[in-house]
Amino acid sequence: MALSNSQYDAIIREYGRQQLLNKHEQDKRVEEIYRVLPAVREIDDAISTTAVDAARKMLAGDQEARARMKTVIADLREQKEVLLRSKGYPADYMEMRYRCPDCRDTGYVNGKKCHCFRKAQMRLLYAQSNIEEVVKRENFSTFSYEYYDDENVLPGLGRTAREHMRQVVAACRQFIGEFGEKKGSLLLTGNTGVGKTFLANCIAKELIDRYYSVIYLSAGDLFDIFSKTRFGRQDEDGIRDMYDYILDCDLLVIDDLGTELNNSFTSSQLFYCLNERLNRKKGTVISTNLSINALRDNYTERVTSRIMSYYRILPVYGDDIRLKKRREGRE
Repeated sequence: MALSNSQYDAIIREYGRQQLLNKHEQDKRVEEIYRVLPAVREIDDAISTTAVDAARKMLAGDQEARARMKTVIADLREQKEVLLRSKGYPADYMEMRYRCPDCRDTGYVNGKKCHCFRKAQMRLLYAQSNIEEVVKRENFSTFSYEYYDDENVLPGLGRTAREHMRQVVAACRQFIGEFGEKKGSLLLTGNTGVGKTFLANCIAKELIDRYYSVIYLSAGDLFDIFSKTRFGRQDEDGIRDMYDYILDCDLLVIDDLGTELNNSFTSSQLFYCLNERLNRKKGTVISTNLSINALRDNYTERVTSRIMSYYRILPVYGDDIRLKKRREGRE
């Protein structure tokens, strides 16, 4: 996934700041050595003079000038190292130091993104997702089937809640695996506390770790941003940037749809958001306690039609996991 221009620029600016810091720290070390060991300055001046003199002679046709220069400079550098060690300094104390020696804090090695750039990219994507801390706790490695009943068969399904949940998780993993080819969309439905948000966070983490841009918003926060954008408060706290990011990020997670104050504005904005993201071929995951019929009643036929036509609907069944955890003293 390619970073947006603003995301890429933010990372490159950080590399620029690091390069300036590297140079500042090197200058401080050089000044320190020149103060403690004035002879080192003389050696550095001699190295510069030797290099300039050799360049002049090579331009004049002296074929041996380069070899002589190398011998003289090697001897001068050896003298410099001896002086540094005599005062307890490492030989490379005056050299430039890099946070990442592989790319020398440029972000690129042989024209390709360095591993440190990839890490910076992931940090940025997590920071902009709104779930950086949550997904440390809620991810597939911490997901447990033990909270789903494995004894009673669900009416109309012919399987237990645990068996059904295994199928739901498999569908989520399939969604992640196919995301690079087709950025699909999911609707997670079910009662409060059955694990819908947890699953959405699992999906979000996996995709961020694959360098996709993800943003998580509760339905209330989503419509608050839409409202501020619509009614002239788009400069407040980067609201306009957030609005654009909502429409253009690879995956948008809308949590608890139906818990916000619903009116004609929210219905129209939801339709615009879902429709725009479909047109841009971006993925969306929605979690809601509402049934399909309730979604139709709350958000109009147009919204429900988009969801029914383009979203994979995954109902989640079970008891309230949070209540179970409280009873067991796990929260």
